[in-house]
Parts: sequence; C-alpha cells; structure tokens
Amino acid sequence: MKTIDFNEKKGFICDMDGVIYHGNKVLPGVAEFLQWLHDEKKEYLFLTNNSGSTPRELQQKLARLGLEVSEDHFYTSALATAAFLKEQAPGCSAYVIGEAGLFNALYDAGITMNDVNPDYVILGEGKTYSLDSLTKATNLVLKGAKLIGPNSDVSGPIENGIAPACGALVAPVEIATGKKAYFCGKPNPLMMRTGLKLLNCHSAEAVMVGDRMDTDIISGLESGMSTVLVLSGVSTTETLKTFAYRPSIVLSGVGDIVKMANGEM
Repeated sequence: MKTIDFNEKKGFICDMDGVIYHGNKVLPGVAEFLQWLHDEKKEYLFLTNNSGSTPRELQQKLARLGLEVSEDHFYTSALATAAFLKEQAPGCSAYVIGEAGLFNALYDAGITMNDVNPDYVILGEGKTYSLDSLTKATNLVLKGAKLIGPNSDVSGPIENGIAPACGALVAPVEIATGKKAYFCGKPNPLMMRTGLKLLNCHSAEAVMVGDRMDTDIISGLESGMSTVLVLSGVSTTETLKTFAYRPSIVLSGVGDIVKMANGEM
C-alpha cells in the first residue's frame, strides 16, 4: 500500500461513528488528532451518514465528550438529502420517517410535510418507525411518490452491538413496492462533492478518513481523494480482504495520522 504525506494535505473529511467515537465513548487518539488539525490549520469536516442528528446536536455531543468543534464542521446525510430535493424539486412535499436532524434539514430547504399525496417518501433512522408508518410509506410509493433514503448503510455501531440503519429500514418498502430507493448520503458522490466544496479543497488535496469500506473508502476513492481506513469501527483486516479495492493506507485509529505526520511511525 502507498503511504500519504499528511502534512501536504489541505483538507480532511472524517466519518464520525467508529472513527471519532463509539456510542458515547471517544476513541483513542481523537483529541490529539483534533489538536493537530487545529495547530496545522487544516480544513476539516465531519461527514456522517447518520440522518437523525442536527449539526448542533453533533457539536453538543462532541462537547459532552470533551471535544470542542464548531457547528460548521459537520455535514450530514440529512443535509445532503435536503440539498438534493431542493435542487431537484424546489417546494416539493414529503412523507418522512426520521428524527429531528432530517426534519430540520428538510424544513430549512423549504420542503413541506404531506402524508396524503406527497412527491417523495423519505425514510431515515427513527424511533417513529413502525408497521403503521411502513404501511403508509409503502402505499404512498405505490401511488407514485418517489422513494428516498438519506443513506444506504444497513447497520451502524452502537455501544452493545449494531443497530439496523437506513438501508435496512428502507428495504421492506423496496421489496413490497418493487421500487428502488435513491440514496443521498455516502457513497453518493454528490455528498462528497459538497464536502470538498465546503472545505474549499480539490480532491487531490484532501483525505477521506473512515471505518467502512462500502461507504467511506469507496466514496473517497471514487472522488479522487486519498483514503485512510481506520480499524477502530466496523472494519477489520479480515473484512478488508473481501473488497476488490483498497484504501491508500490502513491505520488502527486517527491518532496514527498525527504520529505519521510527526514522523513517529
């Protein structure tokens, strides 16, 4: 595998779950990594496929974990979904299953809620997910509403295992209706392009850091960025072997980026 000169790179796009924290625990080396980004005046963005939280909630979560990061450093699949719909169909309406992060992003983009004849059905992660809401979503899609998913992840790490994520929650509607959802989050290149634009970076100057081969690494790779797979989340050296593509480098966690930049590795 090739190496990366982290000192030469201008921007860093990082996943959150399994990279920065796991459940409510900060992962080793994260505080040092954030300090290094700050000291070296690197541009950075936390890009998460979790559609449930707003950037402010993510900022407050990190603050509770002892990490000070301002709100403008976060971009979520909910924001990517809202931006996509605002571009595609300004002023459209949607039937939405999800949490505050998704609703807020859609409201801010001028999208209204409609459970009678919406243009779109949007299924994010959320505690309101039930057989009733699923049945409603299925029938609205059969009547012509287009099916959207904020992300295609089938599971996400939680403290005591994994939880089904958006891809798994959308699947019943896809199967029942025979319609395929369009997913707006990683690895959709639209989300990565927006991330690079927010960083004011060219892909060759940027690094994607993530713990998933199927979303983080593939999206960085296909956007022309250097890629770092960290083994602090869902991927292991064994799962790495099952993919036909490779990250630029594999590290145990983000703390190793600092060590490499400082010539300690």
